[in-house]
Amino acid sequence: MTGFVARRIGHTLLVLFCVATVSFFIVRLAGDPVQQMLPPEATTEQEATLRASLGFDRPLPEQYVSYMTGLLSLDFGQSVFFHRPAFEVIMERLPLTVDLAVAALAFTLAVSIPAGIVAAVKRGSATDTSVMASVLVGQSTPAFWVGILLILVFAVHLQWLPASGTGSPAHLVLPAITLGLYSAAMIARLLRSSLIDVLGEDYIRTARAKGLSGFRAVTSHGLRNASLPVVTVVGLEVGSLLGGAILTEQVFSWPGIGRLTVEAITYRDYPLMQATVLFLAAVFVVVNLIVDLSYALLDPRVRLS
Repeated sequence: MTGFVARRIGHTLLVLFCVATVSFFIVRLAGDPVQQMLPPEATTEQEATLRASLGFDRPLPEQYVSYMTGLLSLDFGQSVFFHRPAFEVIMERLPLTVDLAVAALAFTLAVSIPAGIVAAVKRGSATDTSVMASVLVGQSTPAFWVGILLILVFAVHLQWLPASGTGSPAHLVLPAITLGLYSAAMIARLLRSSLIDVLGEDYIRTARAKGLSGFRAVTSHGLRNASLPVVTVVGLEVGSLLGGAILTEQVFSWPGIGRLTVEAITYRDYPLMQATVLFLAAVFVVVNLIVDLSYALLDPRVRLS
């Protein structure tokens, strides 16, 4: 188990190192960042001042070493647009992104688990067909289209919920549904497939022969084994919900990290752009690490290997 944990932590650190390196060089491969950040009428003195403040006047290897060293102390550089440390700007937006991700995950699990169980127990019935048809629609519909449709129906026509902004739980409902719909559909489909495989095992048939109902056999005996592949997907989806909410945050004007990434690109704030990309990557790989460790606790075969 110790070796497994050490390997996974080492892999996580390697991924973060690669992401940091790629983000550093991509910004510079696109041209001179300083010239792209400044307006055309900027003077030579303004360009020199900005270049010196960002450290772009130093040799590239020295910039790279300074950047990587700063990351060890969570120094992502200074945001050009906000005139504050990039890490401070990210931390300011993080709580709103976490709120949205938690709400979306709650919606995902509340919908996907019952739907997957019912579809597996009622396999081949009209209920199963209806659930699978809904799953197909949920996986096929783009998130931005779902968001716009929900705004038109529930905010514009019915006026039940706000279309944008923050400040109350009601503001979370529409973006959480939009963000969690695809994940709910995917997990429901995966759980159904996994449960169908488990329901064919001998111990489930024995439980059924002893008089246990199909639903009780699933919840009492089959759900833990069927949930093993689902745990991995749920963990990956948590990372996606935290880091992949760019479109949803834009549609609903939700001021989280996803929208901050778009703002950094729009304002050509390269230090902030690098910081958001690296931060989102870090969230994803750390969540993935936690999922792998959880999987090892649930499945002894992982520990043995």
